[in-house]
Amino acid sequence: MKIERFEDIKAWQEGRILTKMVFGITSVGNLIKSYRLRDQMEGASISVMSNIAEGFDSQSDAEFIRFLIYSRRSASEVQSHSYVALDQEYISKEQFNEVYEKAVVVKKLISGFIRYLKGDK
Repeated sequence: MKIERFEDIKAWQEGRILTKMVFGITSVGNLIKSYRLRDQMEGASISVMSNIAEGFDSQSDAEFIRFLIYSRRSASEVQSHSYVALDQEYISKEQFNEVYEKAVVVKKLISGFIRYLKGDK
């Protein structure tokens, strides 16, 4: 499949699902009251999508790769914040696992796309 717009990128699509999942758990329960953690989790998930979109309009593969790396780091940030939410009993182990594993999927897709852009096909 040819990528003509950032919405065609599988990593962006999965990042969108991750963001929806994060907003789903941050909008209910005790996590909604933990403003800093909630904002950090939401911001990191948004950053996954945003950096892919922003990088797509880069002028070079090297610049795009830089934005993809930022996106992958943001997915790691979501995972780390999820541990805090779990440890504070703001989310269940099941919610943690779902978000964590979706972030793993996103990171794998981003890493594969980076390899592709580097020519490691």
